[in-house]
Amino acid sequence: MSAEEIVGKMMEKDAFSQWLGIEVMAVKPGFAQLKMKVRSDMVNGFDIAHGGISFSLADSALAFASNGHGQISVSTQTAIQHLEPIHKGDSLIAVADEIKLSNKLGHYRVTVRNQDEKLVADFQGVVYRTPKSWT
Repeated sequence: MSAEEIVGKMMEKDAFSQWLGIEVMAVKPGFAQLKMKVRSDMVNGFDIAHGGISFSLADSALAFASNGHGQISVSTQTAIQHLEPIHKGDSLIAVADEIKLSNKLGHYRVTVRNQDEKLVADFQGVVYRTPKSWT
C-alpha cells in the first residue's frame, strides 16, 4: 500500500483533521506536507489562533509522514514552540521531515509556516512503530 493510500484511509476516519480543513499537498514515506486555513472559530480570547490549532496541524503531519512507511505508528512524545502569532485567515503549511528511523522509533521535525513563508511554529515528535502493518 502506498503512502498516499495509507493517508487516504487515515483521513477517512480522522474527523478532527477534517474539521481543521486539512488538505494533503504531498506525502511519501517519512514526509508530509499539509495545508489549512485558520477560521474565526479557531481563535482564542486574544484574537489569535489557539495554540492547539498549529499543534494539531503539525501532529497530523507527523502521523501521515510516519505511517507512510506502511507500519502503523503512534506518537509517544511531542513538543512545539510557538514562534509567531497566527491570525484568522492565515494559510498554514506544515512540512514533516523524518530525522531518524529505527525498527521501533521514528523521530520527526515539523515546521509550520504562514502564507508569507514565515516560520510560526516548530514541532518535534517521536513515534512508536507498532508491529502492525497497513496491508
